Amino acid sequence: MAALSLAPRALYEEVAELLRQRIFSHELEPGSWIDELKIAEAYGISRTPLREALKVLAAEGLVTMKVRRGAYVTEVSDRDLQDVYHLLGLLESDAAAAVAQKASDSQLQELQTLHDTLEQSVQPGHFNREQFFVVNEQFHMLLLDIANNRWRNQMVADLRKVMKLNRHNSLLKYGRVEESLKEHRALMAALRLRDATLCQQRMLAHFKNGLEAAN
Repeated sequence: MAALSLAPRALYEEVAELLRQRIFSHELEPGSWIDELKIAEAYGISRTPLREALKVLAAEGLVTMKVRRGAYVTEVSDRDLQDVYHLLGLLESDAAAAVAQKASDSQLQELQTLHDTLEQSVQPGHFNREQFFVVNEQFHMLLLDIANNRWRNQMVADLRKVMKLNRHNSLLKYGRVEESLKEHRALMAALRLRDATLCQQRMLAHFKNGLEAAN
């Protein structure tokens, strides 16, 4: 029997990813109207896969569909941001507690390696902001993967997409990167102690401080 080959990603999924990255980079700004005709022409596609892509982004909360007005990049209100940070804090603090209880030594070392990379990215005179953003998210997602609850992972992934719509990312605020790094150090110390309660408290504080900086 011939081996099955994986089907290539559908065109609408590729278009969704292209638009997703333009939204995250704020090339398509919150509140802006998405010109379907212009985008379809630019990508050399019909409007059918574009509209399917917009449905995907609407399900993720990145796009808002308005009756007879088309699609708009979602605007995140202060209330939205508070709600997202609140839920992320609950979900990721619960994951941190689970990791403290059941992670293997090698898994904790993986987290430590990512943390070390974060430390290196903020060395005086060598701050690599893009690297910090990428590795910071990798750290959080690895912690979730180790906690191993796919439903929580999906919820966090969707919430983090909405969080990226915020114009005033907390890590862009003066001094917030250093504060965030200290909070990561404190979390790693609690993980090494395998203190689930302390891990939960420190992750909650991490998101509380992030929200304060984002406002």
